[in-house]
Amino acid sequence: IVELLTEQGATVVAYDPEAGAEARHVFAGNNRFSVCDRAADALPGADALIVLTEWNEFRSVDFPEIGEVLAQRVVLDGRNLYDPAYLKSLGFAYYGIGRGADSSNL
Repeated sequence: IVELLTEQGATVVAYDPEAGAEARHVFAGNNRFSVCDRAADALPGADALIVLTEWNEFRSVDFPEIGEVLAQRVVLDGRNLYDPAYLKSLGFAYYGIGRGADSSNL
């Protein structure tokens, strides 16, 4: 997904508590990709939060706080970790893989 997004012009700022170092190595030549050492550092100004892993620290997050730092309140949930109704109540557009999209609040 990193290659697809960056080939389309996106800048990807990632965080992974286990695979961050490997991602830095794999995508070392991609100047549109970077890895942060803390999850909170990947969020400010981002157009979307994309969750592609299900590490425990991602299971319980502070979405009101996240909503304050994202440029757009968009969540792409590749692991279906989050409650779509809850996120919608906070003003997020939620897209869950296999769940479909609820874009009524875009």
